[in-house]
Amino acid sequence: MSHLKYFAYADHGLRLRELLHYSQAVRVGDRIECSGQCGWDPKTGDVPEDLGQELENIFTNIDLNLRDAGGKGWGQVFKVRLYTTVLDEESVGKFIALLSRWTPNHTPIMTAVVVAGLSAPTLHFEVEVEAHDPEGAIKIS
Repeated sequence: MSHLKYFAYADHGLRLRELLHYSQAVRVGDRIECSGQCGWDPKTGDVPEDLGQELENIFTNIDLNLRDAGGKGWGQVFKVRLYTTVLDEESVGKFIALLSRWTPNHTPIMTAVVVAGLSAPTLHFEVEVEAHDPEGAIKIS
């Protein structure tokens, strides 16, 4: 679908595109759809051992990804998909606290799925989002 505009943010996003042949985001009309973001450092790709920091990185990476695609960040997110290998009270609480902090003015729809594993054993969470960005769609066209 070459008529769509695809994006990969600097450093690790571009590295993933080169190594694995996929983009971090795509614009479909007035929507931005994001590939699953994990808790890697966006520059180095390193994943922290601390689960709380892994979650913090995910939210930061999603914001970076949306802005790289011409969006305004989490304020435009309407759908969240969480894939996790851990479902304990502390991790769920941290995820909900971060979601509340990054989306203070709305409550996106969400699906959460517990999985046996993700693409690397060091990863515990992966989050996909979809965002609505009508102004950005006009600018990008």
